Amino acid sequence: MSFRNFKMVDYVVFGRGAFNQLDEILAPRRKADAPMIFLVDHFFEGKPLVNRIPLRGKDKIIFADVTYEPKTTQVDALANSLKESFGTVSGIIGIGGGSTMDLAKAVSLMMNNPGSSADYQGWDLVKFPGVYKAGIPTLSGTGAEVSRTTVLTGPTRKLGMNSDFTPFDQIVLDPELTKYAPVNQRFYTGMDCYIHCIESLEGTYLNEFSKSYGEKALELCQKVFVAKDHWDDESDDQLMMASYAGGMSIAYSQVGVAHAVSYGLSYLLGTKHGIGNCIVMNHLEEYYPAGVKEFKYMVEKNKIDIPQGICKGLTDEQFDTMINVSIGMKPLWENALGKDWEKIMTREKLRALYEKL
Repeated sequence: MSFRNFKMVDYVVFGRGAFNQLDEILAPRRKADAPMIFLVDHFFEGKPLVNRIPLRGKDKIIFADVTYEPKTTQVDALANSLKESFGTVSGIIGIGGGSTMDLAKAVSLMMNNPGSSADYQGWDLVKFPGVYKAGIPTLSGTGAEVSRTTVLTGPTRKLGMNSDFTPFDQIVLDPELTKYAPVNQRFYTGMDCYIHCIESLEGTYLNEFSKSYGEKALELCQKVFVAKDHWDDESDDQLMMASYAGGMSIAYSQVGVAHAVSYGLSYLLGTKHGIGNCIVMNHLEEYYPAGVKEFKYMVEKNKIDIPQGICKGLTDEQFDTMINVSIGMKPLWENALGKDWEKIMTREKLRALYEKL
């Protein structure tokens, strides 16, 4: 096809208190006595939100440890455990930030696809639809709620299961759920959205579809992190919609340098995605001068600490590992630098960039 036939999320509900409709939303999706599995960010263990989850029959809550981003081994272990316990399930419901939602998407797919999730890291390798899956973000910014990928760290690389079977069947966008997010975490995740917009809007893949969503997401990020002098309920509403629009923007384009370099940090050092993007963005004046200037202003205005020197003392072998992972993200580099990107971003230049971080 000349143009991407873009698969979107089937159902979207947005509004304060929308989480209260979850039981009603899931009811028609239940199959006999097969349970709904709620994968919940371990941050919520012992918190009031857990008591609001509408459990029925054999339904189960599993707290997902997302201290580190999802690994293929974690996905496989969860899917195999559920198959052994229940045979099949009615659905997988991911409640949390981007890592939890990615985990839910991946486990859903592996309930119906043979082998290991590592076999499906790449583009359009997934053969069969997963079980029903719903995403409920409690942080805003990653765009995981709308994306056609689930980013996983595998044995040899960090790469998503990019496929038309990956997007959620349902998302529940309830800004009330993001109210108590830790300030630093909220900023790092919000900046993931901001950086999506900068990379999409300044990339070579840009078209009016991506531009329309990207410009709106950028405008909302600027309202929240630049124009406002305090955080309020409207900020949560706006950032949740920025995340949605930012995710839609990259569906028809791509991200760029910050994400490509951040993937290497995550694979080697376990650096979480949002903070990794911020660490890299701090040093990308050469590629996104206006965006980096505004980014640094937002960091200062919101009194956020961006770690420095995380690559200090790494060996040549470790640098090579990060470079290999990063260079492997070919669509990201092509979007950022054009078809001749390999002549621009050499291994030596990428090594020098990593040394600054």
